[in-house]
Amino acid sequence: MSMRIGIMGYGNLGKGVELAVKCAPDAELVAVFTRRDPSKLQIKTPGVPVVAAAEAPQWKDKIDVMIICGGSATDLPVQTPEYAKYFNVIDSFDTHAKLPQHFANVDAAAKAAGTTAIISVGWDPGLFSIARAYANAVLPNGKDYTFWGKGVSQGHSDAIRRIKGVKNGKQYTIPVQAAIDRIRSGETPDLTTREKHTRLCYVVPEEGADLARIEEEIKTMPNYFADNDTTVKFITEEEFVRDHSGMAHGGFVLRAGATGENGETKHLIEYSLKLDSNPEFTTSVLLAYARAAYRLAGEKKFGAHTVLDIAPTYLLPSSAEEQRAHLV
Repeated sequence: MSMRIGIMGYGNLGKGVELAVKCAPDAELVAVFTRRDPSKLQIKTPGVPVVAAAEAPQWKDKIDVMIICGGSATDLPVQTPEYAKYFNVIDSFDTHAKLPQHFANVDAAAKAAGTTAIISVGWDPGLFSIARAYANAVLPNGKDYTFWGKGVSQGHSDAIRRIKGVKNGKQYTIPVQAAIDRIRSGETPDLTTREKHTRLCYVVPEEGADLARIEEEIKTMPNYFADNDTTVKFITEEEFVRDHSGMAHGGFVLRAGATGENGETKHLIEYSLKLDSNPEFTTSVLLAYARAAYRLAGEKKFGAHTVLDIAPTYLLPSSAEEQRAHLV
């Protein structure tokens, strides 16, 4: 039986989930929910209804997993615990500093409702979290380093677009290559956030907007830009469409460690991603974890989880026998 998927929100992530469902052998899209006027939203899957978000609770028994495709800045802190009252849910909450509180809020709602939630799913947090966990387990004597980019951060771009006076915006995260080179050469430096990445923002302002205020709000935004050297460039809508329509991204997780009686043997673990489309890759991860949530709910393992709690076997559509034969 296919798991019945609902999509909450039809921006870049929602559209990506729709594509991922089309490629999955064990999933079907049941409905897309939107805060916009449903009659004006065109999706790509024939026969699937577009429904007002306010009507979502009425679909409680028709959807196995609701994939929530809002932004981390203001949407997911409200939406995920709310929809966990009615559905098994997946989100991509990526504000690392606020993750413990978000987990607690979702966990309380899901346990009270008897639903299963997996939060902070994607590639970081998500696949990179797993890479860090495995590397720490194998090399307890070592240091972690995570670099993102060069590429478009959906969360940071969304945060820019929430600022008053911003018509459109996109943020590029750029790793400092000199820092990566030091680690690959065998050093284990203590690096500040500012020493690891710079941020480049392209902003289309609304007519008459206060550009100085917008730039100041971006550069001082906690958890997003305040800890990095950030450049803000104001451009026209035409320039934005021409030069900044792509959604490529990627990054690296490294752990430099040592073994031996005196730590004389050096090791480097490196995991990397190079993505042509950040949202399409992220939503492929979301759908894999929707499969896990569906299975965990069937086992009555309610409450909130992160990717660290999920065994790999839950993510795959194949049987355990097939996995042992081809993946072990």
